[in-house]
Amino acid sequence: MTSVLVVDDEPSYADALTVSLRREGFDVTAVADGSAAMAAIEKSPPDLILLDVMLPGMSGIDICREIRKTSRVPVIMVTARGEEIDAVVGLEVGADDYVTKPYRLRELVARMRAVLRRGGGSVEGSDDEIDAVLREGDLELDLGRHELRVRGELVTLALKEFELLAYLLERSGRVVTRDSIMQNVWGYDYLGDTKTIDVHVKRLRSKIEEDPARPTRITTIRGVGYRYERSA
Repeated sequence: MTSVLVVDDEPSYADALTVSLRREGFDVTAVADGSAAMAAIEKSPPDLILLDVMLPGMSGIDICREIRKTSRVPVIMVTARGEEIDAVVGLEVGADDYVTKPYRLRELVARMRAVLRRGGGSVEGSDDEIDAVLREGDLELDLGRHELRVRGELVTLALKEFELLAYLLERSGRVVTRDSIMQNVWGYDYLGDTKTIDVHVKRLRSKIEEDPARPTRITTIRGVGYRYERSA
């Protein structure tokens, strides 16, 4: 059974969501603040985290940042304010998706299952595929180990950042449209804003470019998409 950690300080909301998700077949644990969330994650790492942005003490943004220091567990941010800044900041610190309250349970569950399909489960394919390492200049992306090294240094990536970089590297030297990224990295059933792509590209640039403001690895093709440039 897929385990889900709900982090929300509104008891009525957390209780109702717990009951609803259990009916959908999830094993749900609910906590009300950041310290309880970190303790629960350390004791029994969940398969997915639903993380409210507005929490007492440690905010959801701060919790997500802490989680990403040691784990790639899928995280869906939840915001009640409907402000784009919450969603963007959440994605920038490593969240995989976001939803805005109020939302329909059907939509939430669809997003949860989409994130889980992208990030969990067994790896299928041949040993060669599992052991593949994508290289471009001084950048190496190990698909089997889920590791990125730039100039020999290990760089931590969130799950979606890793998948996006792999997709671009596999097509290095070619223009990749935003539609193709959305379909192949986020999936046909993705229900979020396409600005998610831009946020993740920005995050990748901050981690792999010498000067993120003047990128030379991932370049923007205005009106079309992006291209990972081949090394000289």
